Parts: sequence; structure tokens; C-alpha cells
Amino acid sequence: MNFKEHLKKQGALVENYLVNCLDRFDAIPGGPTGNLGLPAGLKKAMYYSLLAGGKRIRPVLCLSSAALFGLAEEYALPLAAGLECIHSYSLIHDDLPAMDNDDLRRGKPSSHKQFGEATAILAGDGLLTDAFYLMAETASSGRVAPANALRALAAVALAAGSSGMVGGQYLDMEYTARVDISLPELARMQAGKTGAMLAVSCSSGAMLAGAPAAAVAAIDEYGRWLGKAFQIVDDILDETGTEEELGKPVGSDAAQGKVTYPSLVGLAESRRLAEATGAEALAALGRAVAGLALRPERQAQVDFLAELIGYLLKRGS
Repeated sequence: MNFKEHLKKQGALVENYLVNCLDRFDAIPGGPTGNLGLPAGLKKAMYYSLLAGGKRIRPVLCLSSAALFGLAEEYALPLAAGLECIHSYSLIHDDLPAMDNDDLRRGKPSSHKQFGEATAILAGDGLLTDAFYLMAETASSGRVAPANALRALAAVALAAGSSGMVGGQYLDMEYTARVDISLPELARMQAGKTGAMLAVSCSSGAMLAGAPAAAVAAIDEYGRWLGKAFQIVDDILDETGTEEELGKPVGSDAAQGKVTYPSLVGLAESRRLAEATGAEALAALGRAVAGLALRPERQAQVDFLAELIGYLLKRGS
């Protein structure tokens, strides 16, 4: 199976799971905690963003990492879907007027433009919180050790929270319109805002599969380098891409005074850094699989993760 077929196959697994993943919140018995059901208008807003398309890179990374270390993809699906819910929440909040104030996302009106700010905020809150219910179901299959599921869940919480994605978003806001931000400060901000969730998408799959600590650390490093390359390219595309290609406004970084790689080092050096970062990701992947018996099904995952680096470096969206 070639790269595009592999991405399409795993993306379809995720998509089929996401299509009705929120419906279960209408059917959960009340029990001691109570359950009022998911209000129809809120569900519509949540699904609007969750099912808006995209490559599903984060859940696919989780599935590939789990399979690489011996866990069938289907048993990692609840956690992978939770990662996509968290990603969708972050995009909803990122587009809000108080944040980046973007009117388009994936070629459609942003959530707050479609449903109003209050509903958009609540849709994001719902996706973030419900994600942890979905991810906790990973342990119910009987194929994932509860300790492994708990470890993965804790890692996702850290990556999504104040010391990860949320902290990175805070720094993004703090750095806006400032001219005194250094390259290390930019790298730190983007490692939280973008890199943390891409890294944990890799390491959480390995954790579910019970991979050795050294392998988990190496595949996490692969994800961090991948996240850095992704963000550098994203910064470049905001200057060189088109709204039709990207499905979102371009040039908004410069208009808002955002600090980016091109704003600090220029486009040519940004492209060089992206390529160098991709090479670091490939080296980390090699360390992650060192000593692993690469049967054909595992080799397919290695090949996919390696080719994903080049795909993200050359992406148009």
C-alpha cells in the first residue's frame, strides 16, 4: 500500500468513527452523575467543526504508532478520535475574535461566524471535555492494559493543557505585535501550540501498545520534530499560499503582527530550517524502531511515517 492509500485508509477509519461519536452522549444512562442528553443545537455546532474535513493527521499518527508497536488500529480508535476532538476544539477557539479572529476554516465559515460566539465557545468546550470520555473507552476493549490507557490519557492531558497547547496559544497571544521575540522564544511557543499535540499523537499510540520507554521517547521526539516542520511550513504558506489552496485566510499572520519563522529569518532560511527539521524527525523515527523486528505490517507503518515527513514539507494545506 502506498503512502496516499495508507493515509486514505486510516483517515477513513477515523472518519467513520467520528461520524456518530457524539451520538452516544444522548444514550448514556443518567446513573449517579445524571445525563441530560446533548442539546441538538450544540451537537450540530460540534459536528460542524468535527466533520469539516482535513487529513486527520493526529489520529492517523496515533493509529500508525499503535500498529507499529503491535496494537491493532481498531483498539486505538477511541483515543485517536479523542485527539481529533481536541484538535477541532482548538481550531474553534483559535478562530474566535479574541484570538486570531479568522472568518474561514477549511473553506467554510468559522464556527463563531456560523453559530455565534457563545455557541462556538461551548462547542469547543464540549469537544474538549467529551474527548476524554471517548479516550477513556480505550481501556474497555480488553486489548489495552488499563495502566497503558491511563498513561496515554495523562500524556494527552499534559500535551493539551497549560504546559502544552494552551500554554503555546497563550504565548502566541502574548507575542503578537511584539518585535523583541527571539527565535528560541518562537520555537518554544510553537512547540506548545502545535508540536505538543502532534508529539503526543505519536507517543500515546505507542503507550497504548505497551512500547518500551525508550521507544516511546523516540517516537515522541519524532512527533515534536514533525510538529516543528509542520509549523514552519504553515508559517511559509501564510505568506505564499492562496485562500483557495488552504481553505482559510492567508496573510493574517503579518496583518496581526504575529511572530513567525519568515518574519524572523525570511522565507529562504525558513525553507532550509523546515528541511533540516524533517531530517531530525527521520532520525528520531530510526531510533524509535531500533531493535524492533520489522515484519511487513510494521515496516508499512515505518514507511508511512517516514513519507509523512516529506508530505508535510510539501503540503499545500
